[in-house]
Amino acid sequence: MKIVVGLGNPGRKYEGTRHNIGFEVVDEVARRVEAEFRRSWRYPAELAEAVFGGERVLLIKPRTYMNLSGDAVAPLVRQKGTAPAGVLVVVDDVELACGRLRLRAEGRAGGHNGLKSLIERLGTDAFPRVRVGVGRVPEGRELVPHVLGRFAPEEREVMAQAVTRAADAVMMVITDGLERAQNTFNG
Repeated sequence: MKIVVGLGNPGRKYEGTRHNIGFEVVDEVARRVEAEFRRSWRYPAELAEAVFGGERVLLIKPRTYMNLSGDAVAPLVRQKGTAPAGVLVVVDDVELACGRLRLRAEGRAGGHNGLKSLIERLGTDAFPRVRVGVGRVPEGRELVPHVLGRFAPEEREVMAQAVTRAADAVMMVITDGLERAQNTFNG
């Protein structure tokens, strides 16, 4: 079974924020494959299962806060018997311009607390990820208010297109493999 994790923070307060772009992408994937998220009573997560590209896929939105994402994801990965290389993580990236995508096979957390938590709980950084650019922190502004803030109106259209492209990338990773998706979406 393949696993796709969208990182974000739970609750209405965080909907539409830069940090929740991972949730938006997995929501789009779920919409396309007609999968419905349901809150798990066993794990602190919302889960949706689907079959596409001949693969069984579990979509996960952790119900923990970002810095505890690994607490929700690691037990599910172990229970499903999926190797970390079969876990695709969709995450915001403040080092990329709004709307840019970067797919990687593995890597360090780069200061991202959600990735840091996953790496700690999975015991490895060898899992693929789709990084979605949410824009650099403006000079004179702090990181936390930036990532917990909403997009400016002129950024929202760019980000809507980015969510669509990131969902395309996720689906291509599942159906055609990471390398083909990297060749198509990195740039």
